[in-house]
Amino acid sequence: MTTTDIPMNSQPAQTMQRLEEDIRKCEAAEAELTRRNLELTELNARLSMAQQQLMQQEKLASIGQLAAGVAHEINNPIGYVFSNFETLGTYIGRMLAMFKLYQDAEDSIADPAVRAALRVERETADLEFLIEDIPVLMSESREGITRVRKIVQDLKDFSRVDANQEWQWANLHAGIDSTLNIVSNEVKYKADVVKEYGQIPDIECQPSHINQVIMNIVINGAHAISGERGKITIRTGCDPTHVWIEIADTGSGIPLEIQSRIFDPFFTTKPIGSGTGLGLSLSYGIIQKHGGQIEVRSAPGCGTTFRITLPIRRAAEQEA
Repeated sequence: MTTTDIPMNSQPAQTMQRLEEDIRKCEAAEAELTRRNLELTELNARLSMAQQQLMQQEKLASIGQLAAGVAHEINNPIGYVFSNFETLGTYIGRMLAMFKLYQDAEDSIADPAVRAALRVERETADLEFLIEDIPVLMSESREGITRVRKIVQDLKDFSRVDANQEWQWANLHAGIDSTLNIVSNEVKYKADVVKEYGQIPDIECQPSHINQVIMNIVINGAHAISGERGKITIRTGCDPTHVWIEIADTGSGIPLEIQSRIFDPFFTTKPIGSGTGLGLSLSYGIIQKHGGQIEVRSAPGCGTTFRITLPIRRAAEQEA
């Protein structure tokens, strides 16, 4: 082999090396582009999901503002009806007392014709029955108006869904009771609600957001109950730094293979058009925002239990 042959033989090898290196660079660049494309696709999906959640929150806020306005408007006439009803009760009490005196004095009337006419009128009006029944009617009506006032007040409290609501110390039991009153129509035909409250302190939280979580879980529990009447049990308790709420239903339960997905946005086991799939996802976000945890225990045919754990005092990073 001559010296002139060496460059001629090595040139193709160098060219191949450069080609292989270029191919590797192209493959690396393609892999990088694929990775970035996947990242962008995932980011786009997250942005879309966040937009949907924000739209849902905005919708809830609008509904809350509407409900608060309606509750305020209803509260005014109920206020004076309640006041007038109290006064009417006093007036009727006086009138019934006077009727009793007239009845007692009936036998003392000297004129037989007048006495007979009074007796006929008293029997026609069934005065004895009226004297017994009117106080009962007044009592039942007063109770009904009181319940309406309570529902309206609970609606006003519950509808405060401002995302910038100030943190405050709140009684969870009062919030749960208020929420149960609001969702009563969704639950009362499906299940009995059993409250097993423990001794818990007030906690620092955004009360209406916690109420939203309770509402979502209770309504889901009611929807999971089919067939014979079921039961929803709400328990509370605490340790030195946290309080917990358990909401257990006797519904159909959640299969193990999908339990890890129930807090995913838009995931739902309900028929199409029956739910947005955002209720539990928003609930999870709310509890995370409070520095707490939400866990689920379930098995098909054995019902479902959600356990919410919340710190009594919010962490320093939440205050910042």
